[in-house]
Amino acid sequence: MPKIKLTKSELKKQRDDLKQFSRFLPTLQLKKQQLQMELLRCKEEMKKVKLKEEELKKNISSWFELFGSDESCSFLIESVKMNSITTKRANIAGVDVPVFEKAEFSVTPYSLFATSPWIDNGIDIIQQIVSCRAELFVIQEQFNLISKELRVTTQRVNLFEKVKIPECLENVRVIQIYLGDQQTAAVGRSKMAKRKMQQAAENEVAI
Repeated sequence: MPKIKLTKSELKKQRDDLKQFSRFLPTLQLKKQQLQMELLRCKEEMKKVKLKEEELKKNISSWFELFGSDESCSFLIESVKMNSITTKRANIAGVDVPVFEKAEFSVTPYSLFATSPWIDNGIDIIQQIVSCRAELFVIQEQFNLISKELRVTTQRVNLFEKVKIPECLENVRVIQIYLGDQQTAAVGRSKMAKRKMQQAAENEVAI
C-alpha cells in the first residue's frame, strides 16, 4: 500500500475516491453478469446449430445412398463453393460483435439430364451444412470477443472490490485515527497551557 499523507485534504480525497469506486462497482458487477449470460447464450446457440448440422448430415447420408456412387457424392460436394459470409454488427453488453445473417454460395453448372434427379436437393443440403459451419464460426467469434471483455471486466470488479475499496476504507480509518489523536493531543496541550497560565496568574497575585 503506498504511503498516504495524514492530512484533512488527503482524508477528503480518500473519501471521494471511495464514493467513486463504490458508485462504479455495481455497474461493473451488472456488466459482468450480462457478459456471463451472453456467453451462456452463445453456447446454447452453438449447441443448436451443431444439432441442426448433425440432422442435415443424417439427411445427406440418405441422399448418398440414393446416389449409389462415389462419383455422384464427390460431384455433389465439389460443386458447391461458399463465396462469402454476410454479417451485421451488434452491441452486446457493450461489446461490438458480428452477427451471422447468411452465407453466399456458387454452384458449378451441371447437366440436368446427365446427373441424378436428387442432385438439386443434395446441393441444397450441402449449402445448409456449410452455412451451419459458417454460423458456428461467427458465433465462436462472438464468444471469443465477449470472453475477452468478461476477463477485463472481472479484473476491474476484483480491483475495485478487493483492492481499491478496502484500500480507501483503510486509508480513511488510519487518517481519522491520526487526526483524532492529533486533536486529542491538541486539546490536552491547550488544557495544560491554560493550567500553566492560571498558575502563573495565581503566583503573581500571591506575590
